[in-house]
Amino acid sequence: MEGFKWLYPGFKIKRWLLLIVLGAFLLISGITFILGITLLGSSQMNIIWLDLYFFKGLKSTLTGGLVVAGIGLVLIVFSIKRLASSFLRVVYPGKTSSLWQLFYRRQYLAKGPRIVAIGGGTGLAVLLKGLKKYTRNLTAIVTVADDGGSSGRLRKELNIPPPGDIRNCLVALADTEILMEELFNYRFRQGEGLSGHSLGNLLIAAMTDLSGDFDRAIQELARVLAVGGRVIPSTTSQVVMGAELTDGSIVFGESNIPKVTQGFKKKIKRVFLEPADCRPPEAALEAIKQADAVIIGPGSLYTSILPNLLVQGISEALRKTSAPVFYISNIMTQPGETDNYSLLDHIKAIDNHCGKGLIDVVIAHSGSISQRARKRYSEKGASPVIINGSKVAKLGIELRRGWLVDETYVVRHNSDSLARLIIEEIYRYQKRRRKNFICSLWGKIRNLS
Repeated sequence: MEGFKWLYPGFKIKRWLLLIVLGAFLLISGITFILGITLLGSSQMNIIWLDLYFFKGLKSTLTGGLVVAGIGLVLIVFSIKRLASSFLRVVYPGKTSSLWQLFYRRQYLAKGPRIVAIGGGTGLAVLLKGLKKYTRNLTAIVTVADDGGSSGRLRKELNIPPPGDIRNCLVALADTEILMEELFNYRFRQGEGLSGHSLGNLLIAAMTDLSGDFDRAIQELARVLAVGGRVIPSTTSQVVMGAELTDGSIVFGESNIPKVTQGFKKKIKRVFLEPADCRPPEAALEAIKQADAVIIGPGSLYTSILPNLLVQGISEALRKTSAPVFYISNIMTQPGETDNYSLLDHIKAIDNHCGKGLIDVVIAHSGSISQRARKRYSEKGASPVIINGSKVAKLGIELRRGWLVDETYVVRHNSDSLARLIIEEIYRYQKRRRKNFICSLWGKIRNLS
């Protein structure tokens, strides 16, 4: 009896079901009359003669049959479309103007490549915004080492992993109205205890308290935002990030590291996590194993990228996966972290922390940065990252370059250009691997013969 509830008044379903039945009746009547078969008795003949009466220009009952069948087909297609729209309006309210585009896009994107993106901060969010236009099979593995701002306060007061970077990725992958994105990113400007907090961070904290599990809270909010993919913390342990500086001193706290190094002669020698034996969720390792491509970055080298790679099991999983591992080169250096770093310096830092051979392909910006942007950034101690193409090639790493910069507000990657180049490289890599497999198979066949 549960199924009959769909026929209750107000659902706007019965009318379209009746039209589908009528359309099917007309279609069958027209086809059977064309074939000279009478399945529906006198009612079928009456429909055809009525058709000939209203359309005086029709010269034969054959033409009348075609017209009746055509009308029936149009009614069926129209009714199915309106029926599907009635369902989709409930599932995706507010998208009535592009329901079919949404449906088609989701079906198409469901066949896209399986991509794992690793990082944090705004860089990962920029990447995800572009990639979601090509695939819904996205997994974002996000750092939880942040201890500053709203995230740091919630982490300290509620004893939960910092939600800030998680929130950015959820919003980036969301397939919702702009108002919902603005709400999640809204930051309170006043109010005792509220000032500085973003609404999205508070919602993640509340959902964690309700569900009793941080990862489950993320997945529940992902459903609310209609996220096309999955966002996973790199670890659910309460990790603290530390840095050993070149003078031997130790600094604890992700937000404290740039404060100590920026403006001083001290540089970062290495970073580490405490506890060192923190583990990633199994879902993160499984996503890397099943991936068609893994992307590291863009983002702050020491405070967004490496905290993920230092979680036990992540680097090992990257070495075992058959998917290519891409590293997205930053466009500008970061004061206090990567002062005067070239692309080669970034790669060496990753190698020193995780071992050599982790990266297969580097994607970097090709072209100049405007003088206005250079001047603005130089005042803060930042400069464009130098791309040492020949030195990178000596490491056995492929280098792919393209125009990737967006200087609209700050100098960052253009999400569309970056995603397009990545997708091209993934398909190129897959094509080359298929070709190598065929050549290898052909060689074995020849040896057997």
